[in-house]
Amino acid sequence: MIRIFDFLFSFVGLLFLWPVGLIVYILGLFDTGSPIFVQERVGRNKKPFRLIKFRTMPVNTKSVATHLAKDVTITKLGSFLRKSKLDELPQLINVLKGDMSLVGPRPNLFNQTELMAERDRRGVYNAVPGITGLAQIEEIDMSTPVKLAEKDAEMLSSLTLSDYFRYIFATVSGQGQGDRIQN
Repeated sequence: MIRIFDFLFSFVGLLFLWPVGLIVYILGLFDTGSPIFVQERVGRNKKPFRLIKFRTMPVNTKSVATHLAKDVTITKLGSFLRKSKLDELPQLINVLKGDMSLVGPRPNLFNQTELMAERDRRGVYNAVPGITGLAQIEEIDMSTPVKLAEKDAEMLSSLTLSDYFRYIFATVSGQGQGDRIQN
């Protein structure tokens, strides 16, 4: 049932939000010269997939977890995109393809070994990763791998359709600020 909602919401979202995406894309051309960011992430059953986002950092930025990035690497447009969560808009393509869900554990990088071990131990990789979830609305990010893995496992063990909608509406209404950037 959730996959049906994922498909419908991502399709409708892309259909109606493409003008916003086009504007962000054009602004991104002026900001970094390369507005789309594609990165290999850990998917369901630890299979790699290519996550699509709008670029919020310069093109030559090292590929590290957001909480390890220095705030000076975020562009001005990137800062706005992160605060408004518009940088996540292209992930609707990942949801449409089935690589991601709207709700699930945020996909991590393969170099986040501590988080991978914690999530693996708790069976988190049995689920499709998501754009948002319980950890995100409770502002738990990847800088606390044990806590994040526990919260992801808690969410997955009791995820209902009602929770699915609650997490989406909480995120859309501005709850949760995403991964923190080092100062």
